[in-house]
Amino acid sequence: MRLSSKHRKTLQTIFDNPVRSDVEWKKIESLLTALGGELSEGRGSRIRVALNNVRAVFHRPHPQKETDKGALKSVRRFLKEAGITASKM
Repeated sequence: MRLSSKHRKTLQTIFDNPVRSDVEWKKIESLLTALGGELSEGRGSRIRVALNNVRAVFHRPHPQKETDKGALKSVRRFLKEAGITASKM
């Protein structure tokens, strides 16, 4: 799978240590779509994601646009479970 440079940068940012708190949620959604994930709206700010037969539910941050560290750790864990790591891209 070929990712654009923007998506590769977002993926690297998700796996950066220490965990960052300045990643925009829309960039994460764009990356998940580029990886072949299926996104669907849930109730309120919830978004359901399915990728490589792994499912998760996340909450879009609001009112800010950046994802907090806890949510970013959850996205990282989800990607690992789906077989996606920064080194594979």
